[in-house]
Amino acid sequence: MQIGEDDWAETAPDAHEHPGFGVDVPKGTRGDLTPDAPLAKLVWFKSGGAADWLFEPADTEDLIHFLSGLEPGTPVMALGLGSNLIVRDGGIPGVVVRLGKPFSSVEVLRDNMLECGGGAPGILVASKARDAGIAGLEFLRGIPGTVGGFVRMNGGAYGREVADILVDCDVVISDGNLVTLPVEDLDYTYRHSRLTDDAIVVAARFRGAKGDPEVIGAEMDRIADERENSQPLRTKTGGSTFKNPEGAKAWKLVDEAGCRGLAKGGARVSEKHANFLINTGEATSADIEGLGEEIRRRVAERTGYNLEWEIRRVGRP
Repeated sequence: MQIGEDDWAETAPDAHEHPGFGVDVPKGTRGDLTPDAPLAKLVWFKSGGAADWLFEPADTEDLIHFLSGLEPGTPVMALGLGSNLIVRDGGIPGVVVRLGKPFSSVEVLRDNMLECGGGAPGILVASKARDAGIAGLEFLRGIPGTVGGFVRMNGGAYGREVADILVDCDVVISDGNLVTLPVEDLDYTYRHSRLTDDAIVVAARFRGAKGDPEVIGAEMDRIADERENSQPLRTKTGGSTFKNPEGAKAWKLVDEAGCRGLAKGGARVSEKHANFLINTGEATSADIEGLGEEIRRRVAERTGYNLEWEIRRVGRP
């Protein structure tokens, strides 16, 4: 089923001209700074516009140095694997900060703890925990993102969430200040924290419990198999699209509203899992977001539930 252009009213802010933000690079900056940087290749949907600037810091000190030299008010946003993100076609104003290899370390500490860089992927964290005999972090095998992203949004899967394992995290604010926040200060709720968009999680400490590496590995394999069998992993997708409302499952509501297989432009609701949107080839971000909004409208009309986006949507329409 294909949605026509007239079937969806744009709900994002009105599009208008943006001159972009200039950036004066502070002397001594060691990381890479790229102007007008295309972001589509860096996000799982493979769609969207460019960042005014893309900064890839050499380390935490370099990030602090760079941000402290920015003009006050310059927008700043962190980008991890881009797995749960729609970058709108007009691009992202200001600076996008991408934490690369220097932020991907995972170190085993005492008392069943791990210290992880903000750019470390969930599968690496879970694997390090398994090898160290630390149980309770297996669910991270099922989160397609980095530490910075799932700490920010209280990522979760298979009955567990980050709030269950986080001890504290190191966060750099857009003015360059570095703070360490205990889990209690994040005010975690379902897929939400108090961290603002300009807060960049550069490291986090997680605590599990002593466990048997073979048992831990078996659970990770079970999670991997379940994802493979139930989710469209080998497509251009953005993970779970909508949050589960209290007492209901988002995929089931989407299905009941007749939206499985629904399409708009190059975007389509997955036939395999109705809470996943996919880019079938040449979808724009407007196609993907527009399809999501049409699903929300139909689900509300059919079931009375107002689905909330789980995927972040950022940038200029």
